[in-house]
Amino acid sequence: MAVTDEAILKIKEMIISGEFGPGDRLPPEKELSEALGLSRSSMREAIKALEVIRVLDVRRGDGTYVTSLEPRLLLEAMSFVVDLHADSSILEFFAVRRILEPAAVALAAARMSPTTLADLRAQLDSVDTTTTVDELIEHDLAFHSAIVAEAGNAYLASLIESLSSHTVRARMWRALTQRNAVDRTLAEHRAILDALERGDAELAQALTTVHISGVEQWLHDGVRLAARGVHLGAGTG
Repeated sequence: MAVTDEAILKIKEMIISGEFGPGDRLPPEKELSEALGLSRSSMREAIKALEVIRVLDVRRGDGTYVTSLEPRLLLEAMSFVVDLHADSSILEFFAVRRILEPAAVALAAARMSPTTLADLRAQLDSVDTTTTVDELIEHDLAFHSAIVAEAGNAYLASLIESLSSHTVRARMWRALTQRNAVDRTLAEHRAILDALERGDAELAQALTTVHISGVEQWLHDGVRLAARGVHLGAGTG
């Protein structure tokens, strides 16, 4: 079991056992991670995931609280997760994007301006452990958009941007629930940028294909597990 999944299950068990009820405030992150024998990074990822599915309410500057746990609230969030993995159109968006975007990146490799390359490098360097998930997704969208825009084909760039806008919620949910997804994404971005800086169109194209395929495979796995009654990142209970 992934460490983040273990953290999610332990928090869930604390709520089910009655140790923490609706409206209760959880101990500070450091104290809670030490009590459960888990790293703070794993605890932080678990809290983010539970916040998205409306089990926890993170109030900046105040603390983390258990929500009301009303069925309506929880069903709204669960519907979001189920729809995400059951919606075959999202898989189709990724499939089309996987075909088009690597080709656009290959075209861009021969046209990238020093200014754009420098801006992309600065973007990557600005991402650190304090960056929020929303900011990471914003970085992801800006990174891909800036490269595709250099391909010299406005219609292709517009089409890919439209495809990307339909995959935002999948990318966000993956960032919250899949262990090391953020680190992996940033490492892949750096590899793509390195290839572009060298003008290696073939390598940049191949790396982009692998990069997009990672989220696509995660969605395929989610569909398969959903069919068996298991949901990614949320344990089995």
